[in-house]
Amino acid sequence: MTQSPTWITSRFAGVTLAAALYLGWSAAGNSSSAQIPASAGPLPLTAALDWPEEDLSARLMDGAHRFVERQIVESQARARRFWNYDRSSAAAWNASVQDNRDRLREIIGVVDVRLPSRLERFGDDERPALVAETSRYRVYQVRWPVLDGVSAEGLLVQPSNGKTAAQIVVVPDAGQTPEQILGLAPGLPPERQFARILANSGCELLVPVVVGRDLIQTSDAQLAASQQTWREWLYRQAFHMGRHVIGYEVQKVLAAVDSFRTRRGDAVKVGVVGYAEGALVAFHAAAIDPRIDGALVSGYFDARGRVWTEPIDRNVWSLLERFSDAEIASLVLPRHLVIEHAEVPSFTSSKGTRQTPDGTSVRAEFGRIPVVPAFPTPSLVIGPGDRPVRPLSTEALAAFAKRLGFSLMPEPSGARGESRGRFDPAARHDRTVREIERHVQGLVRAAEHVRDQKFLLTVLPELAALRWSTEKTRPTLPAARFIEGARPYRERFRRDGVGVFDAAYLPLNPRTRKVAETARWTAWDVVLDVWPDVFAWGVLVVPKDLAPGERRPVVVVQHGRNGLPRDTIDRQVSAYNDFGATLAERGFIVFAPHNLYRGEDRYRWLDRKANTIRATLFSFILGQHERILAWLGSLPFVDAGRIAFYGLSYGGETAVRIPPLLEKYALSICSGDFNQWTRKVAATDQPWSFMRTIEWEMPYWNWGETFDYAEMAYLMVPRPFMVERGHLDLVGRDQWVAHEYAKVRFLYAQLGMAERTDIEFFQGAHSINGQGTLAFLHKHLRWPTPGERR
Repeated sequence: MTQSPTWITSRFAGVTLAAALYLGWSAAGNSSSAQIPASAGPLPLTAALDWPEEDLSARLMDGAHRFVERQIVESQARARRFWNYDRSSAAAWNASVQDNRDRLREIIGVVDVRLPSRLERFGDDERPALVAETSRYRVYQVRWPVLDGVSAEGLLVQPSNGKTAAQIVVVPDAGQTPEQILGLAPGLPPERQFARILANSGCELLVPVVVGRDLIQTSDAQLAASQQTWREWLYRQAFHMGRHVIGYEVQKVLAAVDSFRTRRGDAVKVGVVGYAEGALVAFHAAAIDPRIDGALVSGYFDARGRVWTEPIDRNVWSLLERFSDAEIASLVLPRHLVIEHAEVPSFTSSKGTRQTPDGTSVRAEFGRIPVVPAFPTPSLVIGPGDRPVRPLSTEALAAFAKRLGFSLMPEPSGARGESRGRFDPAARHDRTVREIERHVQGLVRAAEHVRDQKFLLTVLPELAALRWSTEKTRPTLPAARFIEGARPYRERFRRDGVGVFDAAYLPLNPRTRKVAETARWTAWDVVLDVWPDVFAWGVLVVPKDLAPGERRPVVVVQHGRNGLPRDTIDRQVSAYNDFGATLAERGFIVFAPHNLYRGEDRYRWLDRKANTIRATLFSFILGQHERILAWLGSLPFVDAGRIAFYGLSYGGETAVRIPPLLEKYALSICSGDFNQWTRKVAATDQPWSFMRTIEWEMPYWNWGETFDYAEMAYLMVPRPFMVERGHLDLVGRDQWVAHEYAKVRFLYAQLGMAERTDIEFFQGAHSINGQGTLAFLHKHLRWPTPGERR
């Protein structure tokens, strides 16, 4: 006898054969026929669902937030498995943390090779290279190359007597200028002009411009509505390309270190000093580059367990899987580290806030830094009662100076005036932003070639020669080799693209209730447990002409953003055209799941939280659909080998993310979404790009160089895949869709399975057309059309 599904045997272990028959299913489980009850009660062998229907979406969202916050705590508790410190020597210590240093470098986007060091003083008659001079130092405006097309720009300070106490990269806060912290421009009192204090003490300084956090002022109404700062503008596009605004600024610091080391070698100590956002940059630079002898971090250090509440440009993929600030500090060891708990200017937006951390939290995190008696002990400068001190206090600067082998000097009298006429720091800031943007946009344009080399041409290298072949005909390539070769890429997409939670599934515990009925079908709400506080909810639609013992194909119909399951069935929502009901009337079993992209910023915050532990919004959806497939496959009237997916809009996004990973989906149809995703998300020259909209959750870490829609669709092979595209759908452009889909069709054709993929263009907008797609479903699910059934 066929074994019953786990959820049946666990919940109804004591049900007799007669009782099971009364409930509608035989105790034989999958091998039995089904009798669909006419009452308003639950489906056979399921419990009654008593949650209010209107509450299910909000209940699911609330539970998902509780779940992911627990996952964050648990992930941090597991982080110690990555850290096996060897305290026997400095060399051994560095070797033991090298993997973590490499990982930090990767996730902040410090992955591009820097250009050779070259420091350029520049100026003209109105803006001479020499900016200011005192009896102790000279200040020059300079730039230095970092990456192709990207330079750092700022100020160079050199001691007048040619004797250098130390070489220091000084990084101001976002919104501060190099001139302000040198006392050459108004804005800071003398005691907070920390670059001036270091210059006066005989240090050679490089002070780069930092990207500001001012809101973008624009006449573009859509961009203005997105309420982006300049840091977020760069973050969004860079994140999708595996880069980061943090990483670009760290690269500028490291390029300055290159200049220092090239000119003086190890003869002079090299340090980094930063305040607030500049402290973040300095801290990470010191962590990943052992050439830096010491760091002073003021106004940044804290526990990072709630980093998702901070400004969006501080979102670092998978950070909390390995790191909080104590772990990053351990990467600075055995070098010098001074941490100052200082007041920072607050910043508040709908996408995160910056505020002075609680001193108790700072002290507790500092206490987690490993202590090694043979190494210099990190210093914490903090006020009485763990209150913050004045930024870059004399105590903090003196402690840092002592560690690097120099002393703070009293200031002599002398001119410090700015000699440049009509100097415009805003124009310099604009150059800073635009250079980084141009670099990212170059990555966007080159991305499809990078993806080809990393995936398709690696699995099937002969395709490179095939594209240049002059032969009229050529045999197809072995599909089995591609399918097997693609498996590591599917796993990479699962773990590093979509992301998975390290949590065991709960028993399904299905609960149902009848919610709708027509002359041709009956519909039930279905709730299944997934993880604690997370459930899957959907509507199951069963045709009434189901014959005893018959197993039918299922079409999973997926709503889009802000939708609900019945929008796809019987709510007369124009975009969906009740396509779920149409499919049920054609004899398909239909399941309409609820996905979590409802409630606007609530699901965006869910994604943001998940990012900290190498997960995304689709990590939840992946788990939900895996459990939905398990339950559908257990139903005695379902053919588990014929379950299809068909989604519109955000449901179309799901169609290229979830079925490629869940091979129990026999086919997938992407409607109203298929695109050149990298350009859609990260291109700044397109008016319909997500760069200009409120959808700040759309960038996915490094997808630009790993997975676009063609690569996701490749993972469907050998299963059928189709695209439905309305000419008037503003989600993309026909030429983008056609170009990206052509790559999919090319692969299917070379593998001898061109008939398993299709695209339908129709004269319409962002909606279900339901013509060619229905024929595709009937063909590949091997289900007769209404005419054939008659």
